[in-house]
Amino acid sequence: MQTKRVIIGDKEVSIPVLGIFPMIGIGLVFWLLTGTYVVGPDEVGVVQTFGKHTSITQSGLNYHWPYPIETVQTPKVTEVKRVEIGFRTMGNNQYRAIEKESLMLTGDENIVDAELIVQYKIKDAASYLFNFVKPVLTVREAAEASLRTVIGKHKIDEALTSGKFLIQEETKDLLQSILDKYGSGILVVAVQLQDVSPPKQVRAAFKDVASAKEDKNRMINQAEGYRNDIIPKARGEAQAMISEAEGFREARVSRAEGEVARFNAMLVEYKKAKVVTRTRLYLETMEEILPNINKYIIPGGDGGNLLNLLNLNNKGGN
Repeated sequence: MQTKRVIIGDKEVSIPVLGIFPMIGIGLVFWLLTGTYVVGPDEVGVVQTFGKHTSITQSGLNYHWPYPIETVQTPKVTEVKRVEIGFRTMGNNQYRAIEKESLMLTGDENIVDAELIVQYKIKDAASYLFNFVKPVLTVREAAEASLRTVIGKHKIDEALTSGKFLIQEETKDLLQSILDKYGSGILVVAVQLQDVSPPKQVRAAFKDVASAKEDKNRMINQAEGYRNDIIPKARGEAQAMISEAEGFREARVSRAEGEVARFNAMLVEYKKAKVVTRTRLYLETMEEILPNINKYIIPGGDGGNLLNLLNLNNKGGN
């Protein structure tokens, strides 16, 4: 092996001189070593051979033919990414509204200011990398178009109050179908309406309308409460009156039956001695009509009719 003398400091050192072929061999080894790469636990490796996608590798230590034969991209497939529609977060709990994205028309031709957050992740790394460019912009524009379409099918009251959840779900389904048609390799994880409100110019008027609706609901609740209170009372009073009437009826029937029985018994006695019974009834009736009055009974001539002398002026009784 040839050597070459080199002076280092005050010493002369002999070093070997390599030929062209050993140098090429060493360079080849280093070049082959550049094909070693590591795929993280939240990543997949997408291998391209001369620019064409050829294989997918999983997490761990892997190898591919060095550049320019093969190259590798390692997108994070478990990371949940976020896109904002209608606003942009500026940091420190501050954000900037973007009205050209957030203002949209409802189904009853009203305007609402809607802000949306879309969360997504990669479900097919190869499609995500090679089927389209600017994935964030694509997701944002597809989400905006989906939200406008869904809002346009609902009335403003639904968008502002009870229909938000339904709007979110419909927007998510529509957005996923659009991205699938693009072959984007994206999975929509969640769609959340951040804020839905009337435009600034008419917000005060909408608050007045909302207050009026609250007053209406409050008055309805009060009326229903009064109704729920008065109806049971009225029913109770009606039942009491019915029970009282039924008792009165039973008493009247019983008393009438008793009077009938007494009359029938009296009729039997009357048939036995009509004159005596008639006289007795007459006297008993007079006692009831004129109580506490001295009565003088003088027999008439020939023992006929009785003549009653009534001391009307002396109620004390002599």
